[in-house]
Amino acid sequence: MTQDSTTRPLILGAAGFSSQQPRPPLPELPPLSLYIHIPWCVRKCPYCDFNSHTASAVLPEQEYVDALLADLDQDMPHVYGRELSTIFFGGGTPSLFSADALGRLLSGVEQRIRFAPDIEITLEANPGTFEQDKFSAYRGLGINRLSIGIQSFQEAKLKALGRIHNGNEAVRAADMARQAGFDNFNLDLMHGLPNQSQDDALGDLRQAIALAPTHLSWYQLTLEPNTVFWNQPPTLPEDDILWDIQEAGQTLLRENGYAQYEVSAYAQAGRTARHNLNYWSFGDFIGIGAGAHGKLSHPDGRIMRTWKTRLPKDYLNPAKAFKAGEKLLPMNEMPFEFLMNALRLTNGVDAALFQGRTGLSVDSLDSARRQAEQRGLLEDDPARLVATARGQLFLNDLLQYFLI
Repeated sequence: MTQDSTTRPLILGAAGFSSQQPRPPLPELPPLSLYIHIPWCVRKCPYCDFNSHTASAVLPEQEYVDALLADLDQDMPHVYGRELSTIFFGGGTPSLFSADALGRLLSGVEQRIRFAPDIEITLEANPGTFEQDKFSAYRGLGINRLSIGIQSFQEAKLKALGRIHNGNEAVRAADMARQAGFDNFNLDLMHGLPNQSQDDALGDLRQAIALAPTHLSWYQLTLEPNTVFWNQPPTLPEDDILWDIQEAGQTLLRENGYAQYEVSAYAQAGRTARHNLNYWSFGDFIGIGAGAHGKLSHPDGRIMRTWKTRLPKDYLNPAKAFKAGEKLLPMNEMPFEFLMNALRLTNGVDAALFQGRTGLSVDSLDSARRQAEQRGLLEDDPARLVATARGQLFLNDLLQYFLI
């Protein structure tokens, strides 16, 4: 399938906002999450454009945990009195770190910020980087959700992707997670892989479903700049095959009780990823660790985005600052920033959430909404902001209506 150029809009935009106009205060602060970036992997995959780096024989666990807590200390004045609803350890491969190191980190975080009684704590893990005892120890720390990077169960596809595990290890990883006490875990799976047929893709999906995860992230491989695959592109399936895979896979997931709630996220009932839902509904999150990003709201209507020093060696250098930069979101960028996240959700969001998260009246979107509705990209529903099926396919085109 190719991009439909007929959906390119003549942009009139949402209502303009003067730089001199006072910011409306927020009715209340959104939920708060914490993202912790651990940037090391056993080996960098050729498709990966995340901030990840090949690990040395000995990881600087103690030094990095010390740095993470010091980084958090610098963000604390902006979140005093608030409660953490979710924590997400991302990477890289966080499961390279020992349970002792992660336990010291979690203890330090809880000393600084109150945990919600039902806090969701997710750890990303890869097959081949853990064993049963390690998983059990993670569960004992209070980590209650895993996200396991499978990508494929087929040896040829795993080799093409540069993965270090094999199909049997991928299957065992899910079994180990359940045996260690994790009753909530995600499997990360790709489709549209080099030389992949529809049967190959659906075979991977059936194997994943057979392992009964509570959540599946199922998404198409894309070639990203600054990756090996970008510079040396593999042979990927034709567009019509990709479309057939997408349609057949979504049907298979639905028939097996996995409801799609975001572009690439599918969950059993009551098992959506709360951390990611907070991102997509324009919630707040602290980001600590090398290259981590954050977004924090203030009662007076200011919303700040921050990003941390990217290279681990610089992040660990006491002479260098943790924070690499920050940006106060201008009011005229709020509609795009909010909808860039919210419209990824299959059912969109309550229209009132726009004012709740930005302080701006939802009426300011009226002109852009009408144009997007006329193009068949946005549902004509005054109570909700939700993309049509066509809008989901051409999300970038839909979002252009809200650029000012």
